[in-house]
Amino acid sequence: MKISLIEANQDLGVRVDGAHLGPPILAKHFQDSDINIYSVNKENVEKERDRKNRKKNLKYVNKFDEELYNLMLDIKEKEEFPIVLGGDHTVAIPSALASIKKEENLGIIWIDAHGDYNTFETTITGNLHGLPLAANNGLCHDLTKFHHGNYYRHQNTVIVGGRDIDDWEMPNLVRDNIKIFTTDDIHRYGVKKIMEEAFKIASSGTNGVHVSYDLDVIDPILAPGVSVPAISGISTDEAYQITDELIKHKKLIKSLDLVEFNPLYDVDQKTEKIALNILKKVIEELP
Repeated sequence: MKISLIEANQDLGVRVDGAHLGPPILAKHFQDSDINIYSVNKENVEKERDRKNRKKNLKYVNKFDEELYNLMLDIKEKEEFPIVLGGDHTVAIPSALASIKKEENLGIIWIDAHGDYNTFETTITGNLHGLPLAANNGLCHDLTKFHHGNYYRHQNTVIVGGRDIDDWEMPNLVRDNIKIFTTDDIHRYGVKKIMEEAFKIASSGTNGVHVSYDLDVIDPILAPGVSVPAISGISTDEAYQITDELIKHKKLIKSLDLVEFNPLYDVDQKTEKIALNILKKVIEELP
């Protein structure tokens, strides 16, 4: 199956600047290959940063997401395998929803230090990149008006690596019985066991799985180039082991995101090198 890389050059979902610069840096390494590379770019607008506004930049995020959604549908119709490079994690809304629109019934594995399960009522910061998993589960309709199809079911939703979840966000996760494997769980039980359980949950009764991999799951000492670092993350070895487990379960995976690389905060290209190693391995082995 042919691979398509999509540069999702967006950072309007987070107060911090720079995540929109990450995708082209990673994609340029594949310009001389036979991989199709597409780009969706944010509008050049002044970013809203008022913490009191719980829908910051909503208009422009939605416009971007609709364009990415339609591009994803076109790629899926061509039966190519889409890999979305973010960009802040709001890019996973159109990515995941376009995939389930095509496949009708999917599970989702959300590899992330954060739950991203806030709603407009519970978000503390109003940064929209804290809402995409909830949006993909049908809880934030103002973020998904472009989508006319199924949402992800709670029982097929799994968070891997969660460790920095907002106080108001946690009740949403508990109410919907979302399975969370924490960073401590990964350390205690090992990547293999956690990812096997994650795929078992996400694939049960579905046609496959969408995977969204946020680089902030890695400890920021090792991978500082992210917009919202969370201390005490997984190791580089564990990050690569997760990638190996994705490859082992490749027959189940229908689409994938690799997001939140922010070169403005990187040190000595540490995060870039890790992201590129993950991406190269996925491209070589996944389809």
